Amino acid sequence: MPSTTSENDGRSDQHYLAPTVVESVKVLVVGSFGVGKTTLIGSVSEIDPLRTEESITQASKGIDSLDDTPEKTTTTVAMDFGRITLTEEIALYLFGTPGQRRFWDLWSGLAEGAAGALVMVDTRRIADSFEVLDQLETRTSLPFVVAINQFPGAPNYEPDQIRAALDLDAETPIVVCNAKNRNACARALAALVRHALKTH
Repeated sequence: MPSTTSENDGRSDQHYLAPTVVESVKVLVVGSFGVGKTTLIGSVSEIDPLRTEESITQASKGIDSLDDTPEKTTTTVAMDFGRITLTEEIALYLFGTPGQRRFWDLWSGLAEGAAGALVMVDTRRIADSFEVLDQLETRTSLPFVVAINQFPGAPNYEPDQIRAALDLDAETPIVVCNAKNRNACARALAALVRHALKTH
């Protein structure tokens, strides 16, 4: 389903939508702090992504855990934005939400008009996804797909194990992706579109 097979080397040539695109779809990319939302949008976007990142300071010490992501130096404070032309006729507009609880009031506004959400999960910190899923179901009625972001050295679990751990419905798709790999991200987004079309 994804129309692009190369990495992001052609981004500068794709500022404008192709004339064949007849439908634009808004989707959310959600997940806990440091799960790879900004990386995914940066990897897959065919335009220069909009980012609202700020440096992590001492003020967040003890609030935002960096135990599993010690290399992380910035965090999204409002939203990320990108675009991918998924097929000749469909373009996705990607809105990434901040992962921390203190920014979750933004979710309702960002979810308005969205067709679905990609929920990113880090298997080193599955419990961090509980509140994310709760917020998604409380603040929106969006269909969603769970995307396991494959961090190096992270535990590998079978989809059924992930489904049980997150208490997901049998109908909720689970996909595995690497947020740094454009094609893998595009496949995850394609799975979300297929699920959303089935749900609506």
